[in-house]
Amino acid sequence: MTAEPWQRGGFGLYVHWPFCEAKCPYCDFNSHVVAAIDQTRWAKALASEIRRWADRTQGRVLSTIFFGGGTPSLMTPDTVATVLEAARAWPWANDMEITLEANPRSVEASKFRGFADAGVNRISMGVQALNDDDLRRLGRTHGVAEARAAFDIARQCFQRVSFDLIYARQGQTLAAWQAELQQALSMAVDHLSLYQLTVEPGTAFWDRQQAGGLRGLPDEDIAADMFEATQDICGAAGMPAYEVSNHAALGAESRHNLVYWRSGDWVGVGPGAHGRITSNGARLATVAHAAPATWLNAAKSGSGEVELTALSRSDVMTERLMMGLRITEGIDISEFSGAAGLMARVSKMVEAGMVWQDESRIGTTAHGRLLLNRVVGELIPDPIAAR
Repeated sequence: MTAEPWQRGGFGLYVHWPFCEAKCPYCDFNSHVVAAIDQTRWAKALASEIRRWADRTQGRVLSTIFFGGGTPSLMTPDTVATVLEAARAWPWANDMEITLEANPRSVEASKFRGFADAGVNRISMGVQALNDDDLRRLGRTHGVAEARAAFDIARQCFQRVSFDLIYARQGQTLAAWQAELQQALSMAVDHLSLYQLTVEPGTAFWDRQQAGGLRGLPDEDIAADMFEATQDICGAAGMPAYEVSNHAALGAESRHNLVYWRSGDWVGVGPGAHGRITSNGARLATVAHAAPATWLNAAKSGSGEVELTALSRSDVMTERLMMGLRITEGIDISEFSGAAGLMARVSKMVEAGMVWQDESRIGTTAHGRLLLNRVVGELIPDPIAAR
């Protein structure tokens, strides 16, 4: 009997908290700066949506919960506790992973113990740089000393702590990134997320770049050197890449993100949250209302989502390939037995050194992950044709 996607890839809950103290100039996430937040009202709305989805997805075992944003560490511990209590509507896996993204400002770090008492067992901190000048350029409201102090508090409260860094920043050299990465590894517990700076449409950085004001970004060759150095340095430190931008000690991978990359099922609640649910053989894509006020009112009336779409088999296979190529473990070839012409294109990518293939799986090489968009474009130039 074929396993359901939630059994093969896991079943998770994503909770989107849309509020921030300030909007970072590189951020294209659904985040908003507001003067005041009614925490009780938001807690009730999130809990209501979770219970509604639990009624629609009975029979699944919840294995991960992820509070993302925005800045979830702006939630109160009571709000987090209310959300987690609502999630008890599903049975929980024995090794449940509950992650909360945190801004390393000291005022928020003081709440870490409250989050731990509520049930959070993993923190992901948005450090972004270990250089005060670069933190200011990135629009961050914390300094390096504050980030290190918050990180130390997090380690006292949680066994699992990850943090993010952005590289290929303005004026950054390869040598400077290598030195900063060594600093990060000396702090790291078991996981690092290391992202190359990308300038996305709709961000302040995009507008600045279009006006000729975002200067000093490393060129493509230097950025590629930084990526390759990241793989070498982290691998030598016992934290190899398990995904394009994520590095971990063995067994410390983010289980929640693996749900996405393995094409499991997940419920997404909160403004702008996306989800994927398999029901009666159909793969459903869900999208919640993006505007916080609109979502809040819709959740009160009984449905926070604005779209629920059944994906075609072609869409499902294409999405599976795009997500599965991000992780080093690759994808089971049998999942694409009905894909016309795909394996011939895979063979060409194997010859080019971009893709590896064995008897049962395919995946991207380190060089292929560096050029992932190009690999995906070669393998799926058009939506996959499937019988």
